Amino acid sequence: MFSPKKLSNILFLDIETASIVPTYEDLPENLKPLWDKKARRYARDFPEDTPASEIFPQRAAIHAEFGRVVCISCGYLRFDESGPHLTMKSFYGEDEHQILADFGPTMDQFHKKFGSDFQLCAHNGKEFDYPYLGRRYMVHGLELPHALQIQGKKPWEVNLLDTMELWKFGDYKAYTSLELLTAILGVPSPKDDIDGSQVGRVFWEEKDYDRIMRYCEQDVKATAQVLLRMSRQPLIVEE
Repeated sequence: MFSPKKLSNILFLDIETASIVPTYEDLPENLKPLWDKKARRYARDFPEDTPASEIFPQRAAIHAEFGRVVCISCGYLRFDESGPHLTMKSFYGEDEHQILADFGPTMDQFHKKFGSDFQLCAHNGKEFDYPYLGRRYMVHGLELPHALQIQGKKPWEVNLLDTMELWKFGDYKAYTSLELLTAILGVPSPKDDIDGSQVGRVFWEEKDYDRIMRYCEQDVKATAQVLLRMSRQPLIVEE
């Protein structure tokens, strides 16, 4: 699927998100009724008559309008005689504006280095990571990284890869988690501590930003491992 040369031009990405504020009560008054409307779509996932305020901490983080980016991790592969190696960098903490402001130039530098051969890769990135980032950049009034400036581009000019889309082989109805994909492809699981549903609690209550960063980096590594396996390449050399 991808040669080592093409794999070396890919920047692997994962983001972690939390609700924009700790609780429903902390929302600005103008957003509360808007969340009430959004929460109705989750009614069947909760006991009958569960108030929107209780749904907020469990679902708000997946919506860019009610959530915030708390960590962006990225990494790239390099190859030598021993196999592929992964170099990673993370941007994380409580200041979302700074996270986004710092990440944009880093991605643009990587893009500039590889030019038209550059690609961004995330698992379920086209449904979550890429649009979420784009929306949060706009909320903060920051310039979009070049790779996310897809408006007006032809499909073949968009350099966004998605390992879940590759796994679908044209199937539009299937969702396959990164955890399941690593299991069936024989890749070490990234889920050795927390999962995505716990990030908000760790961010707001424990304030353990390093723990979130480590979890995010594991997903970046797993995504790279999946694409290596799909490409019939050796897995990452542990260092």
